[in-house]
Amino acid sequence: AAREAHGGGCELPSLEEAMPEIFAELSGVRHKLEQHYKDMQDIEFTIQQGRLYMLQTRTGKRTTPAALCVAVQMAKEGLISKQEAVMRLKPESLDQLLHPMLDPAAPKRVVAKGLPASPGAACGKVVFTADEAEHLGSQGEAVLLVRVETSPEDIHGIHAAKGILTTRGGMTSHAAVVARGMGRPCVSGAGAVRVDYAAQALYIGDLVVKSGETLTIDGGAGEVILGEVPTVPPQLSGDFGTIM
Repeated sequence: AAREAHGGGCELPSLEEAMPEIFAELSGVRHKLEQHYKDMQDIEFTIQQGRLYMLQTRTGKRTTPAALCVAVQMAKEGLISKQEAVMRLKPESLDQLLHPMLDPAAPKRVVAKGLPASPGAACGKVVFTADEAEHLGSQGEAVLLVRVETSPEDIHGIHAAKGILTTRGGMTSHAAVVARGMGRPCVSGAGAVRVDYAAQALYIGDLVVKSGETLTIDGGAGEVILGEVPTVPPQLSGDFGTIM
């Protein structure tokens, strides 16, 4: 069955099993739409009384690795030119592939979201001052600098930290601009996070994370994740190598 081939664990029959003729018709329509729009499509449909009705189609959203894969495959199939394949990829999204990323197979618990201020993934012990980040970093510790906002006085801590998390600020804030310049992952403007410098802790609802405990950030997705999530190094081969 199609579902089993894709590793699904559902016991219900797939559409291909339950309605093979409808499935074949849907596959044909999907192929026509992709040929017409020359891009991956997000299709909405319904089936009533044994008849297929197409409701809507639009260009499908995708992650940067998926966008790379789609562009390369469509160019190989001759659906689009190599030049068009390159032009479909945003330079800032390709930058994400030059930094460590979270292992897509690893479980994660996202506890807050902010702005994807600087790409890459970073994991480390939470620290609340630049001095502490520099001190622990000099001892070989992986640290995550957490601030309400950063200022020029924090530059030594930003340099020592694996990543930066701020509760205020946007894509052009001090933390975001400096982190991008240094190649450090950064999530800014995570408004759900409340920092208490006196208590040396941050609060996300009922969750309390104290200094020295571990957080992970995904600067490409703007996610704050509890605990340690494995990362994978950038892969400059495969579809990315083809585009380059």
